[in-house]
Amino acid sequence: MKNVLTIAGSDSCGGAGIQADLKTFCANGTYGMSVITAITAQNTTGVFAIQDIDVDIVKAQIDAIFTDIEVGAVKIGMVSVSDTINAIADKLTEYNFKNIILDPVMISKSGFNLLNPNAKATLIKRLIPLALVITPNIPEAEAITSMSIKNIDDMKKAAELIYSMGAKYVLVKGGHLEDDATDILFDGKEFTMYPMGRIDTKNTHGTGCTFSSAIAANIAKGQNVKEAVKNAKEYITEAILHSIELGKGVGPTNHFYSLYKKAGLDVQ
Repeated sequence: MKNVLTIAGSDSCGGAGIQADLKTFCANGTYGMSVITAITAQNTTGVFAIQDIDVDIVKAQIDAIFTDIEVGAVKIGMVSVSDTINAIADKLTEYNFKNIILDPVMISKSGFNLLNPNAKATLIKRLIPLALVITPNIPEAEAITSMSIKNIDDMKKAAELIYSMGAKYVLVKGGHLEDDATDILFDGKEFTMYPMGRIDTKNTHGTGCTFSSAIAANIAKGQNVKEAVKNAKEYITEAILHSIELGKGVGPTNHFYSLYKKAGLDVQ
């Protein structure tokens, strides 16, 4: 079994962040490990508080994994301040690690800033050049490129701009489009489209974390990037189709739907 590491923030209601990443790694046949960068107080209605983990502890967590366990892929999620971003970049460079999936988490669905605005430049400078794949949604791609994205052509232009910042592959996710939810992968030469019709559900908490973590799991298992994205897209689509009614707001995706189904459990 391959081992996959998530470097991200914790979600107290379990639908996104570290908790979603670990569930996704497991559901996709890999062993999950974590480096926690921040603790959030959040539920299905929003994010209410964040406490960043001390940088030395972040570095110590990374050292603890890489000095003992073989890592197949790293997924980076919520990193809210420049010091943490620099620490992660320094450590991954020190260990010469390449299979990095970067999910540039910036703003929660409820509008809470998960990335300090002053840290955006640091993320662009330090983490994007390390990424094998970066997976921004449309608002994140807009923030990174400072351009407006309204359609597929705009997504392609944004992908080209982000590619020029150093990432090997850029996956711009289309969930915020008005029509379907087509994602676009750019490898520096050609675009690959991953179309999906819009699913009628409000329960999409943690979809970005889950999608990028599924890509990381697939990369760790030896799949090439296009194959990894295709299979992750199928996984997240099923998880959204069978999302969970939880709490009073936006519920989570169903990370273990196929496993529950095999076990004969009634889950929807």
